[in-house]
Amino acid sequence: MTTNIIDTKDLKNDPVFGQISFDGHEQIVFCNDEDTGLKAIIGIHNTVLGPALGGTRMWSYNSEWDALNDVLRLSRGMTFKSAITGLNLGGGKAVIIGDAKTQKNDDLMRRFGQFVDSLSGKYITAEDVGMETRDMDVIREVTPHVTGISESKGGSGNPSPITAYGVYMGMKAAAKYQFGTDNLAGKKVLVQGVGHVGETLVKHITDEGGQVVINDINLPRLEELSKKYGANVVLGNDIYGLDVDIYAPCALGATINDATIHQLKAKVIAGAANNQLADEVKHGMLLKEKGIAYAPDFLINAGGIINVYAELEGYGKDEIIRKTENIYNTTLDIFALSEKESISTHRAAFNIAQNRIDTRKKEQNK
Repeated sequence: MTTNIIDTKDLKNDPVFGQISFDGHEQIVFCNDEDTGLKAIIGIHNTVLGPALGGTRMWSYNSEWDALNDVLRLSRGMTFKSAITGLNLGGGKAVIIGDAKTQKNDDLMRRFGQFVDSLSGKYITAEDVGMETRDMDVIREVTPHVTGISESKGGSGNPSPITAYGVYMGMKAAAKYQFGTDNLAGKKVLVQGVGHVGETLVKHITDEGGQVVINDINLPRLEELSKKYGANVVLGNDIYGLDVDIYAPCALGATINDATIHQLKAKVIAGAANNQLADEVKHGMLLKEKGIAYAPDFLINAGGIINVYAELEGYGKDEIIRKTENIYNTTLDIFALSEKESISTHRAAFNIAQNRIDTRKKEQNK
């Protein structure tokens, strides 16, 4: 099923169930607290495989409809991320509407944690954009249904390094498929978005001898990482036609869209951002037709959920690394299935994930 980016300016009278991205969600929870100023939405897409686990994002959305559309797309993506990675988890996500730099405080976090707790474990939260490990520690004060807490408190800590490692594994697999070798030495890689995950990805690529170009709206951050890793900097949004081998979107989603897809010169797309395809069906097939090897985002950015899942299952760092490195093999399997069935890599990954969910649902209904 396609989930398009939608124009929200005329949606004020549309029901929530009419949202294009709703796609069979089990539950949407709107959280409002006047005392703290909390306005949040929790999306629970599917719990067939287990409780819905997914991070909380704090962002200054243009409208509440934009926030709703974002949480719907993100929670849906978490369902398939867990399914294709073999985890016994469902898909969920949360967004807090506001500026994390100026509006986030401990009282806000605790109040949000109380809303999470009211769901009795159906939704388990974690860190996402605008949030830190410390925020998860604060939420833990009021609910056990949170992961990614500090290692000193028995948690798995910041999931960003493992997320980046999984993307790196997926990138190498895509390079193997497209170029015949997974060695990134000499390859030109555009990394769009150099937050915690993006920086670690830059380090992996640079350490292997890749030539990195970085892009971000944070100019001081670009300057810092350019000096640290010897990366070239490109400013602005006109980046999609750059002469690079690999494009790694690591900021917000939908950068593969009608306006950008025909500009692309990269032969591989492998990044950490969620929902990279504005239209999964249309743009997934266009990439295939253009001969661009797309490593599905919900597969290769699954390192973070593998990391926090360790807190629930009790496995250690060695098993986290083993599961994350297996993203390489799964990515190659996706490319093989895409080629065999003449479908997009996104569709191939989706079909595998959906089949696992459908099989479990049949077992539960017996």
